[in-house]
Amino acid sequence: MPTSRIIGILLIVLGIAAFAYQGIRYTTTEKAIDLGPIHVTAEKEHTFPIPPLVGIAAVTGGILLLIGSRRS
Repeated sequence: MPTSRIIGILLIVLGIAAFAYQGIRYTTTEKAIDLGPIHVTAEKEHTFPIPPLVGIAAVTGGILLLIGSRRS
């Protein structure tokens, strides 16, 4: 299987995943209160958004790579 086909398939899968999730979420833990032996922590959830255009570009690029690899 040519490398361009593998990359094309991966781009299509990643593009579909970008549509499905629309962002990456992660949690950080921060100290809220630190009074001697008493420690209180707070968890904050952050989101790194992925624009839909990234998914469209990945799927389109993957399809073009698959079509290009068939012709050659």
